[in-house]
Amino acid sequence: MADIREASVTLPSDPASVAAARSFAADVVSEWGLPAGGDPVHTVRLIVSELATNAVQHTFGQSPAFTVDLALERGDGLRIGVTDSHPRRPQRLPAAVRQDTGRGMAIVRSLTAEGRGRLTVTPTPQGGKTVWIALPWAAPAHS
Repeated sequence: MADIREASVTLPSDPASVAAARSFAADVVSEWGLPAGGDPVHTVRLIVSELATNAVQHTFGQSPAFTVDLALERGDGLRIGVTDSHPRRPQRLPAAVRQDTGRGMAIVRSLTAEGRGRLTVTPTPQGGKTVWIALPWAAPAHS
């Protein structure tokens, strides 16, 4: 087995693409051996869903597409990245009692912390950004 597995998809910045991103991520990590229907796949699906939603909703039409990158490295864990072409970094919003939106990054941060992972945001050479989540899940053993 290779020490790293990678997969990527670029989708139009459209609300319907969020479901496609979520399905892509769940299918890929299940194919890589993470237990389908288990907590790790559910966590990946939810993180990708929230980050893709942000890429669609909070780029104000300035990002015509977004990219989901997944990498599973033996001994290093799983990396999830969502890239868009808008330079604005994710904002930590105050949680208003009756607020219906704005909780996506709080959910992502919580899932990342719960999985003993880390969240970083890096600028792209084109002026956008990638939100990266690194989770310490070991790649499954293959013969």
